[in-house]
Amino acid sequence: MADFQFGKGCGNALFPDDVTFRLSKTKRVRQVFKEDEHIATVRAKDGMLTLGMEGARALHDYFPAPARRVVICEDAVPFVANGKTTFAKHVLSLDPELRAGDEVVVVSESDDLLATGQLLFSPGEVADLDRGAAVDVRRGRDQS
Repeated sequence: MADFQFGKGCGNALFPDDVTFRLSKTKRVRQVFKEDEHIATVRAKDGMLTLGMEGARALHDYFPAPARRVVICEDAVPFVANGKTTFAKHVLSLDPELRAGDEVVVVSESDDLLATGQLLFSPGEVADLDRGAAVDVRRGRDQS
């Protein structure tokens, strides 16, 4: 599923040999962990993966910039790192290959990983927006 959703080779990058799984009540894989770090959750409605910070870190390390990234201005860094929504006016650039609904990593101008979340609009739409949410942040780097 990771190779389909994120690209060839991502399954190996996201899920090393020492991962553990938490199963749902129906005995399906629900969450994936490396030690106690959350890598990803399998969405029940469609089987797609949502990323935890460990999964976002793995994708960030696997793909060279600007792939799978949304780059934001420095003014928004503390808010997004704390798990707040990424607004369109703060987006400086993003991977043009992304689609609305894709899981993305949010980074600073210096490519520091800040958060992971779901892109709400296509790259062209985000560029045209001057207000409103662009990324629904699931988890920020500095969130407790």
